[in-house]
Amino acid sequence: TLDLTCRKTPCFVKFSEMEETVNIQAENNEVPPLLLSQFYFIGEKCKILQDMNRHLEAILKEKRALRKRLIKPRCQETLPIEVTFHKCLVDLLTEAMTFIENLESHLQTIRSIPQIPNTMKNLEIALTKTELLAIDLEELTDQILKWRDLQKEVCSD
Repeated sequence: TLDLTCRKTPCFVKFSEMEETVNIQAENNEVPPLLLSQFYFIGEKCKILQDMNRHLEAILKEKRALRKRLIKPRCQETLPIEVTFHKCLVDLLTEAMTFIENLESHLQTIRSIPQIPNTMKNLEIALTKTELLAIDLEELTDQILKWRDLQKEVCSD
């Protein structure tokens, strides 16, 4: 769109006229070829600058429209969606809502990843303590059963 709006008039008209004058003088006075080649490269650079200038002018013309398009949020516009894709869009929105609802828990999980080695170490310590308590409980249970058996013998005597 920007390329279509560019003007064909050169912005360096004065420079073009000087270049033509130098070319005519060169033909008349037979200017050295090195000087002519330098003018050729200057002319090429001038064309490049003219193209850039046309492009920037087109951008300036469209500045207000571009600014409006950049400021205006795209989510408030309605997007035409073919009927065949409506079901897919509903499914996608459902998944997006589920993702957004679970986002905080996912973020907490991600934040806890660096703490996993420390947590695993704590779990191993807790498991070891639980095993020791289970062994102590078994010993205590055996002592209680032995005491109960002794009490039954004493009561029966």
